[in-house]
Amino acid sequence: MRPVKPNDTTDGARAEALAANWLERHGLLVLARNFRVRGGEIDLVCRDGKSLVFVEIRLRRNGHFGGAAASITASKRRRLVLAAQHYLVRHARAADADCRFDCVLMSALDETAIEWEKNAFSADDI
Repeated sequence: MRPVKPNDTTDGARAEALAANWLERHGLLVLARNFRVRGGEIDLVCRDGKSLVFVEIRLRRNGHFGGAAASITASKRRRLVLAAQHYLVRHARAADADCRFDCVLMSALDETAIEWEKNAFSADDI
């Protein structure tokens, strides 16, 4: 595990805020940010029409290790699904909604660097 540099946390928060604003302008309603449970975290929980959307945000300025998409490993997807299951239990009304997992991938802290992958994976893929 690499040491956390001082700007990592700040850049992560800035990436999440940028992504949340961008998604809202594209029609999603942000319901929760940084939903944490033991074993997992969801960066954003949104509503897109009748669907509940669990969003993972990844900022990778350097593509040496495969870029932002490659950083969402099978282990990370399992933790996202676990957190989503907890969210659905805690918010019983949401449990009946269609759900999907989206990813917002960024190569820079700039809206022009945002790539939105809808239905990036499903719980069945895990």
